[in-house]
Amino acid sequence: MQKGNIRVQTENIFPIIKKFLYSEHDIFLRELVSNAVDAVQKLKTLSSLGEAKGELGELDITIKIDAEKKTLTISDKGIGMTEEEIDKYLNQVAFSGAEEFLNKYKGQNENNIIGHFGLGFYSSFMVSDKVEVISKSYKENAGAVRWECDGSPEFTLEEVEKETRGTDIVLHLNEESREFLEAHRIQTVLEKFCRFLPVPIFFEDKQINNPAPAWTKKPAELTAEDYQNFYKELYPFNEAPLFWIHLNVDYPFNLTGILYFPKIKQSYEIQKDKIQLYCNQVFVTDEVKDIVPEFLMLLQGVIDSPDIPLNVSRSYLQGDPNVKKINSHITKKVADKLEEIFNNDRKSFEEKWESLGLFVKYGMMTDDKFLDKANKFLVMEDAAAAGTFFTIEEYKAATEMLQKNKEGKQVVLYTTNPVQQDAYIQAAATKGYKVIKMETLVDAAFINTIEMKWENVQFTRADSDIADNLIDKTEHADSVLSKEETDKLKSLFEQQKTALHLTVEVKGLSTDIAPVVATRPEMMRRMKDMGAMGGGMAAFYANMPDEVTLTVNGNHPIYKGILGEADAVKQEKQIRNLADLALLSQDLLKGNDLTSFINRSVELMADAKKSTLIVTE
Repeated sequence: MQKGNIRVQTENIFPIIKKFLYSEHDIFLRELVSNAVDAVQKLKTLSSLGEAKGELGELDITIKIDAEKKTLTISDKGIGMTEEEIDKYLNQVAFSGAEEFLNKYKGQNENNIIGHFGLGFYSSFMVSDKVEVISKSYKENAGAVRWECDGSPEFTLEEVEKETRGTDIVLHLNEESREFLEAHRIQTVLEKFCRFLPVPIFFEDKQINNPAPAWTKKPAELTAEDYQNFYKELYPFNEAPLFWIHLNVDYPFNLTGILYFPKIKQSYEIQKDKIQLYCNQVFVTDEVKDIVPEFLMLLQGVIDSPDIPLNVSRSYLQGDPNVKKINSHITKKVADKLEEIFNNDRKSFEEKWESLGLFVKYGMMTDDKFLDKANKFLVMEDAAAAGTFFTIEEYKAATEMLQKNKEGKQVVLYTTNPVQQDAYIQAAATKGYKVIKMETLVDAAFINTIEMKWENVQFTRADSDIADNLIDKTEHADSVLSKEETDKLKSLFEQQKTALHLTVEVKGLSTDIAPVVATRPEMMRRMKDMGAMGGGMAAFYANMPDEVTLTVNGNHPIYKGILGEADAVKQEKQIRNLADLALLSQDLLKGNDLTSFINRSVELMADAKKSTLIVTE
């Protein structure tokens, strides 16, 4: 038996490993299973070169729990180690067996060597009081050896009996880590980290992984059903995806994967971090914000690249030119796919727009290269004709004559709530204007950003002014009311008590337009909408009183009766109700004001019924 000290620069290395090597202790299982996969892949490579003699047999990995002995064992049938190799690889921390193997066999399936048999192995001491390694090399006449260490720099190394080639790692779990004696806990960790490793893995006599997932195959080998089935494997409770993009690049970097566009409804609780990053089929992380563009974080699926540099725990991306190249490539592939669908099957594209719009608009705001492409396939739905869509160029062509302001800008009229703003949409339609829907989660920010990126385009919400003023301020016909009546009417509306900042104007509008129209200035309303969503300076705007213009239609016949009303109290109630109706259309009537409006309406209806009975009698 050999005894000695592990050759490290400081004896404090083990406490550091135990506490700080990995942020999540369950990651030890990924490291040990990955090392086992390395051992099997190395053996396959040696066999293909004729350096490993005889039948390889079943090359699988098994994980076993012994609750009585409080041990967890990871066993492989791979390359194994001699006494000299154990001394070299286990007793010299951070010396990588896989790295040396790559140097020796460069060009021979090196991408399959996924681990660094050094610090990864030492993650076992995070959960163990003692670790045993029992190994038998593939080399002819090699004897089996057993290495043991209790987490101190001291170790023992001795010859033992072992019938089969390969390595068993036996973890004697410490008190704090007894959770890993529970089968469900191990199953959960294996499913998270090891479900797509390229070597069969068995736990409790069942294979728990898919060694050949869809992204490792060529697109020509897969059917639509294959892609759908793989999506179900990743997200068993989700609806079927809209479509997918298969990534398969080998130059100037290696990248494979499948990205899925999920269905996203307006009420859907958006979830990011649904893309999984793998390195040669080893799960690394689902935080891929440096690799995948921000606007595509709502996608789902898998990306796999051995060219993405990772730190020792394989859990955090490090700065590298390849990461930026991969990010740009994914953006281009997504833009190309969307443009292809739009050009080849526009109807299908428009049917998917409710979900696609969020991705496209977010991308146009944050990525100028994507913006250039997306200008061709961004579509906007006509609020007055459901199912009719315009690209920006089509919208410009349809509104060229009517919707250009004095500055020569194309005015894009929009609605954020077609039901609530229906009266305004109809008023705009009578003028021949086109109003489009802008009601997604990102539209407020999209409008503000895209106005700066599109030349000579101005967005105006349909309820930001009366229809006659949506494009430019215009002269109105005189009111049928006399000056005295106009002043009286204006005075009555100005007397209404409200927390809002009200401006009253009397205009001579068409008789079929509402008696009062409430509007809010476009830019101020935008600032308040954004303020409601954010802090800092934005909160300042959110707390400002709403600026509202009440445009009184002096030509509406209702005012002849109201101005002639002898009962001042009743007259005041009628005016207040008309003002409240207008405010209600802007969703500005709430709380006590709304209750008062309801009660007042009932009173006026009761008075009207009483008056009718008196006249009848």
